Amino acid sequence: MPDMQLRARRPERVVVLALDGVYPFELGIPSRIFGAADGHYEVLTCTVDGRPVRTDSDFTIDVAHGPEILDTADTVIVTSMPPPYIPTELSAEVAAALARIRPDARIVSICTAAFVLAAAGLLDGRRATTHWQVVDLFRSRYPQVDLDPDVLFVSDGRMLTSAGAASGVDICLHIIRTDHGSELANAVARRCVVPPFRDGGQAQYIEQPVPESGAASTAGTRLWALERLDEPLTLADLAGHARMSLRTFARRFNDEVGLSPGRWLIQQRVARARHLLEASDLPVDRIAAEVGFATGASLRQHLHAAIGVSPLAYRRTFQRAR
Repeated sequence: MPDMQLRARRPERVVVLALDGVYPFELGIPSRIFGAADGHYEVLTCTVDGRPVRTDSDFTIDVAHGPEILDTADTVIVTSMPPPYIPTELSAEVAAALARIRPDARIVSICTAAFVLAAAGLLDGRRATTHWQVVDLFRSRYPQVDLDPDVLFVSDGRMLTSAGAASGVDICLHIIRTDHGSELANAVARRCVVPPFRDGGQAQYIEQPVPESGAASTAGTRLWALERLDEPLTLADLAGHARMSLRTFARRFNDEVGLSPGRWLIQQRVARARHLLEASDLPVDRIAAEVGFATGASLRQHLHAAIGVSPLAYRRTFQRAR
């Protein structure tokens, strides 16, 4: 009991493992995001041998810690590197460093660092993601991993993987939201001037980074829909508001968001339901009606599909945190 009380009082320790060729931008994400979370997290950086590490730029980074700090981590984040630095197999030093991580610690990869976790066998049989440009290489090397290249991040038990560079921000905010609720995650996002939750997945950055010249956007319709989540919105309703044909709207929506309109609506309704479960005492059936699910059973089904828990279990988690 004393050890549990001590752990409850102290900040969560996040240890960032910087490997050879690390991208400086991704390396700085955990410190910036978790550092804005009102003292709930302590972020430390280490290398596999305690020596300076080369970046993919024209400088090296000196760190204060060696691999021994991994023994004390509640969360370990492995940061990414360019494709030429992706290891075909783990070096003895990297393998030894990863072996120091506690069995109950949360392990996170940013971008191409998913290759490191996969090479260590940590993603076997799990769902994961990585940058869309290296999907074929990843699948050829690790067919035992259930790779989803269309999402910004994946949370599968204690293993979390994220896609390209800025998705490191998304996954850090997701961790804060999971640990301490949407209010703190939203506050951190405001302090760092980033969106608290990005719509869609990687597909929007693969197929059509910018809308066609002169093409109408679906952004206004998305805002319109967010104000009416309690209504039974159909594809025809959305296309009518955008003044597009059903086919044109569906295609353009998918190009911009990376999801179909139906999947996007479910995602937004689940996100709104999570906020209400955290911040209110409304009954589950009432929350379902507020966010546009026909019944409480429908909300339970979609919440479980999204995060693997029931509304009551989710609410109990955040009531204990409060």
